Amino acid sequence: MNNTARILLAAVLCTAAVACSKKVKEAPPTDSGTGPSTTVPSDTGPVASGAYGPNDLDTDACLRQRVVYFDLDQDSLKPEFQAIVGCHAKYLRDRPSSRMTLEGNADERGSREYNLGLGERRGNAVSSAIQANGGSGSQITVTSYGEERPVCTESNEDCWAKNRRVEIVYTAK
Repeated sequence: MNNTARILLAAVLCTAAVACSKKVKEAPPTDSGTGPSTTVPSDTGPVASGAYGPNDLDTDACLRQRVVYFDLDQDSLKPEFQAIVGCHAKYLRDRPSSRMTLEGNADERGSREYNLGLGERRGNAVSSAIQANGGSGSQITVTSYGEERPVCTESNEDCWAKNRRVEIVYTAK
């Protein structure tokens, strides 16, 4: 990646972090479990202390979004997931003892080795975006499952799209 692209990526990520810096009201879940969700938070809710607390993982609309989806054979973060990644970076900044595992996944197409590598590259892309937004690399572990943990087992594009993902999993210290 050349320097211009890195600078542009950093600028986009910083903008996303600012957009996600306010705490949002709890919204009812909108994901019916039938496909990728790309809901992003609004910043119209009240701001308490401006910092995330221990219960925010379950109550904050932005933090409840814990899956980042990717295009076929791609490991670059889609623009619609920048704000979500920014929220998770802010959570890590506000809670230095928190830890997360980024679980990279791929669809069934491609060899096992290729998909393991692709899952790792996807996890590393999310990790880099979180770190660009101020999250600490020491709080993040990347794991790749390749095609081994599908959420959908049909052989069609809708199903494959659900499997091309990184899941953000918070772990106890």
